[in-house]
Amino acid sequence: MELFPDLKKRYTEEHLSAREAQRLAEFIAWGPMVFQVSRLMVKTGILEMIRNSSEGITLEEIIEHSGLTDYAVKCLMEASLAIGTILVDADTDRFTISKTGWFLLNDPATRVNLNFNHDVNYIGMFKLEESLSSGKPEGLRHFGEWPTIYEGLSSLPADVQKSWFDFDHFYSDSSFDEALRIIFDEHKVKSLYDVGGNTGKWALRCVDYSPEVRVTILDLPQQIQMMLDNTKGKKGAERISGYGINLLDENSSFPEYDGELDAIWMSQFLDCFSMDEITSILLRARKAMTSRTRIYIMETLWDRQRFEPAAFCMTMTSLYFTAMANGNSKMYNTRDMELCIKAAGLEIEHIYDYLGQGHSILVVKKAE
Repeated sequence: MELFPDLKKRYTEEHLSAREAQRLAEFIAWGPMVFQVSRLMVKTGILEMIRNSSEGITLEEIIEHSGLTDYAVKCLMEASLAIGTILVDADTDRFTISKTGWFLLNDPATRVNLNFNHDVNYIGMFKLEESLSSGKPEGLRHFGEWPTIYEGLSSLPADVQKSWFDFDHFYSDSSFDEALRIIFDEHKVKSLYDVGGNTGKWALRCVDYSPEVRVTILDLPQQIQMMLDNTKGKKGAERISGYGINLLDENSSFPEYDGELDAIWMSQFLDCFSMDEITSILLRARKAMTSRTRIYIMETLWDRQRFEPAAFCMTMTSLYFTAMANGNSKMYNTRDMELCIKAAGLEIEHIYDYLGQGHSILVVKKAE
């Protein structure tokens, strides 16, 4: 397995003492409590209160300003001490925030992940074992009887839908500026299929960045309607069109382009499918390509992460796909993605790494 340096250092040798390993094992065993206590320390404002106290804060002050009972505050604070998000001065009984608590409160990625896991994944993850066995998102039944979460996105409760889109957009949006420069400044793209374009956010960025490009979004019919509603009246919307397609249907073909198609864009899209499905989608994309067309696959490939915490997030996200999204996809590594690309009669021409929150762009052409 080829791993980027920080991952290789972390994943190929033991770093913990026996006592540290034992504590981590207990941390895992009590994981649901760790998660909910930490989430509530943020939601109730207690963690922010502690951070804002220049000389630390007492238990009594927290009780007074939080509106919670003595019992509730003590439960949350004592658990947070053990978790490691806060610290206490044993002489003055004043509490301060730890480095971990600071990241929990201030790191945008952590906050997005926290809400995503609570609102979207938490209850459904109880069905992870069944999902791994059946290959279906058994946890999704908590929200509705859809075969995948994508058919149900427009019908999810508002708070769940918000957390889902916040998660999806946070990771992709962080890479958009660099991706736009690659697509339009380096590769001079003027015509683009946006496959799995969701609400049209990337398409709007494209038509804003380039006065020439025309974008066709390929997605499920219900997603196309959401996109049209979202883009209506916005700058460049007249150069954005939609094409309803179920890409899981092997008989569904990419539309013929009237002219020369420069680019097929797939951002955080192929991770929504199994390897066989990815190959099928790429085979159909290939039929819409000329020798000039390039497929741009932007993914957070977990083995190409600069820093290990990002790889941790990616591999955990795979379990969302298992239990909640579709039951058979994941965050892939480079080797697996390349296998699909080659099986579709394509080849990788170039790879751009370290875009935004850990994205890579694979530039793919027809195999020679």
